[in-house]
Amino acid sequence: MNALPPPARPAPVRSRSRYGRRALGISAAALLCAGALAVPGTALADDAAPGPEQITNGDFSAGTAPWWWTPNASAAVSEGRLCVEVPAGTAEAWDVIVGQNDIPIVAGESYELSYTARSTVPLTVQTRVQEAVEPYGTVLATADPVGTEDTQVTRTFTASVDQPAASVQLQIGGGERATTFCLDDVSLRGGAEPPVYVPDTGSPVRVNQVGYLPQGVKSGTVVTDAETPLTWTVKAGDGSAAATGTTVPRGEDPSSRQRVHTFDFGGLTTPGDGYTVEVDGEVSEPFSIRGDLYDGLRSDALAYFYHNRSGIEIDADLVGEEYARPAGHIGVAPNKGDTDVPCRPGVCDYRLDVSGGWYDAGDHGKYVVNGGISVAQLMSTYERTLTADNAESAQLDDGALRVPERGNGVPDILDEARWEMDFLIKMQVPAGEPLAGMVHHKMHDAEWTGLPMKPHLDPQQRELHAPSTAATLNVAATAAQCARLYAPYDEDFADRCLRAAETAWDAAKRHPDVFADPNDGVGGGTYDDNDVSDEFYWAAAELFTTTGKDTYRQAVLSSDLHDDADAVFPAGGGLSWGATAGLGALTLATVPNNLTADQLDGVRATVTTAADRYAAQSRAQAYGLPYAPRGTDYVWGSNSQVLNNMVVLAVAHDLTGEAAYQDAVLRGADYLFGRNPLNQSYVTGYGERDSHNQHHRFWAHQYDSSLPNPAPGSVAGGPNRTAAGSGDPVAAEKLSGCAPAMCYIDDIGSWSTNEITVNWNAPLAFIASYLDDAGDGGQTTAARTCEVTYSSHPWSGGSTVSVRVENTGSAPVEPWALTWLLPGEQKLSHTWSAEFEQHGRTVSARPLAWNRTLAPGAAVDFGFNTSATGAAADPGTFKLNGRACASG
Repeated sequence: MNALPPPARPAPVRSRSRYGRRALGISAAALLCAGALAVPGTALADDAAPGPEQITNGDFSAGTAPWWWTPNASAAVSEGRLCVEVPAGTAEAWDVIVGQNDIPIVAGESYELSYTARSTVPLTVQTRVQEAVEPYGTVLATADPVGTEDTQVTRTFTASVDQPAASVQLQIGGGERATTFCLDDVSLRGGAEPPVYVPDTGSPVRVNQVGYLPQGVKSGTVVTDAETPLTWTVKAGDGSAAATGTTVPRGEDPSSRQRVHTFDFGGLTTPGDGYTVEVDGEVSEPFSIRGDLYDGLRSDALAYFYHNRSGIEIDADLVGEEYARPAGHIGVAPNKGDTDVPCRPGVCDYRLDVSGGWYDAGDHGKYVVNGGISVAQLMSTYERTLTADNAESAQLDDGALRVPERGNGVPDILDEARWEMDFLIKMQVPAGEPLAGMVHHKMHDAEWTGLPMKPHLDPQQRELHAPSTAATLNVAATAAQCARLYAPYDEDFADRCLRAAETAWDAAKRHPDVFADPNDGVGGGTYDDNDVSDEFYWAAAELFTTTGKDTYRQAVLSSDLHDDADAVFPAGGGLSWGATAGLGALTLATVPNNLTADQLDGVRATVTTAADRYAAQSRAQAYGLPYAPRGTDYVWGSNSQVLNNMVVLAVAHDLTGEAAYQDAVLRGADYLFGRNPLNQSYVTGYGERDSHNQHHRFWAHQYDSSLPNPAPGSVAGGPNRTAAGSGDPVAAEKLSGCAPAMCYIDDIGSWSTNEITVNWNAPLAFIASYLDDAGDGGQTTAARTCEVTYSSHPWSGGSTVSVRVENTGSAPVEPWALTWLLPGEQKLSHTWSAEFEQHGRTVSARPLAWNRTLAPGAAVDFGFNTSATGAAADPGTFKLNGRACASG
């Protein structure tokens, strides 16, 4: 056997921006280089002379020298191949390496690396050309699947730096099973011509590949150089013409640098499948026109969170065998576990049980500020069913979703949210410590792990990072929302949430400027944020809405952000983990509270002003999306910005009923599902050309064929104008010079464009729920079959409230139940003519034996006393047996 040098292991990635971060488990230098990643099979240009051969004994005709392999493996030449015995149970790819050192690499030169390999157990080779010693600077880093038959791998790259003594390495560890890996015909030649990446955009006719709601707007875009209008024809599934018209030339779209026309076929309302649009001989992807288009997406987008739970087995009965997996980070080897986690050195001297919660994104980290906005939006998806006239809760209720807690009498969406909420509260600094009540910013592995890596196989030490004011206010806000929503189902948990919320608020007020370290990016993202005025506003809004306390009211009203639409919903994107004021404004605008009528009008005007801006952007753009950042500066996670702008539009539509807001939401959905410059549906499982190689540690089929692609309903981050310069090696090679809306590639290695995360799927879940309600037709006032009159009569110690419910429909309602939310903190007493239940702010009234049936045209009167001083505010939204009533 050869004398072997120490294995050259990758150093951890240190990268982060405001909008995202991730790592491939390769060196920082690798992420900064321009190392090209060519498509397998790419060869030298026909007229390019091959450069000199850099590999010695690449056919192994002279034995094994100068090849080396790690000491935990054995190797020998067999039938003209070098065959390496790879042991079972290695954790990382670099735990087993076969390689050759002392390869001269010259900066600016192009190279072609090729080899043939097979493995008795299929695996993914991490192919590297890098320094042999620290810091292991890398000029080529690719992941190449190898099966049981001979697999030819060819990669071209341009060296970004000189490496006089580089190492060519095939990293083949990280498998649960032992395998024999055989290698032959290894070649590295200089002078290769790197291929120019041209995205496959398919048909120039771009439509929503999922489809359109029958009564909704229907628009499309066609890429063409034609100067005059073109004829478009919508064809039904049987090939017959269903509608026709002419396109509108729009010139060059600045986001894509494409010349385009648009077309509108909103007059077509006939439900059906297999529709296509033909323009100038080009045919779009097929689509449907149906009201139930988004029913499955609502379920799939929410199932994403169960899939990414930490600390629990993912049950095949709920997600299928392909996605089932053991519980991660419960302390079973090789895991260190999350039940007894220490701080990073110098941060604290205690340990916490921070088990549970959701894995944030492509890694195994858990971050409070990302988890905070995510769980808030899931809870808001449910809370909307209590406050919006056209929202119903049936598809979010107990037994409706894929969660193991189904059947416990709690809405399934709240079961899912509780998994994260419990984790967030666990991150609070214990009483008696110097920063008691503050919240640790994040917890994750001490070092980056590579891809692929299932959670239960992660061997890294888990660590708590320092508390931050931003994290603390995230818990104050989400726990306050938790307190009002869980009260009807688990009063003890609701009380725990409220205590955590108020404790966190008090701690943040004592420590208002404790910021996350922007350099704390080893093993996980930094999520640094040195402006927490938005978090203070959000937390105050949630605490005020839940408790009605004047101290929180004053914090809301005195904030510089209050009633300032440009500050609350910034132009570049209204909501994100680093811009949370809008969450507070949406709550104040929709959930009954103790603001005066004028104050409520001001908050709602903030929401509609922002929505007007997004609706105008949608109408003005050739691809219809409600997102137009300055300078077409599509940010990291731009699809989440589109979705969050759609959330604002959806809430504005709920508040006003204005069709323009819903139209902009629908056009935003068109963009996400294929009406975009790349003709790409960004949601897995939806559309003919869907993203399915997103960056993720255990949904990593592109790296390992035994692992699945991301589950249906997973939304990719989307175009990122700065991707090529972000350190993302795939983007650096493929996307240099791309137009902003074209800076995306469906490749697992492109973490700056193709990541998936909880805080991107949360607004998708909200919007999917909204769209599904819209597909059902919603409920217009004219169609409602009940009317509620709510009258308040103040007296010295409180108020007396009379409620009348009239059945305006044609069928009897038996039995009936009326539910609503009380504005602020009120206690009911001395009720009459109905059976009442109050859980926090949620009230339900049910019939007595004598008024059980509400006949058509009949009304029932009942009432109560309340502790509210002065006239008790009208809650505004009432649901009779789950369906909204008109206001009398």
